[in-house]
Amino acid sequence: QVQLVESGGGLVQPGGSLRLTCAASGSGFSINAMGWYRQAPGKERELVARSLSYGSTSYSDSVKGRFTISRDNAKKTVYLQMNSLKSEDTAVYYCNVEGKDYSGTFYKDFSSWGQGTQVTVSS
Repeated sequence: QVQLVESGGGLVQPGGSLRLTCAASGSGFSINAMGWYRQAPGKERELVARSLSYGSTSYSDSVKGRFTISRDNAKKTVYLQMNSLKSEDTAVYYCNVEGKDYSGTFYKDFSSWGQGTQVTVSS
């Protein structure tokens, strides 16, 4: 029902910038939270940034002051602006959307994940 498509990853030098985009498509659902997670080789997936529908945002301590999450509710799209990138930011970044699915006979909670996009920061 809900499908996410990510884009914007790539290779950048330390100190560079990237902007990730995640667009949700489908019908019969409403969105509450939209966020970004990342996973490096051999590491567990961790929260990077998250945004709730009423405007509240949260960030991992490691990215505060450098990353900014934003969303366009009309387009069902969430963005992650990443500035002053460091080698430690290298990971696969995943978009996540949570909300309620009311396409069936009763509504239910859902959590949907994007396919992941590689971000590599290296000289």
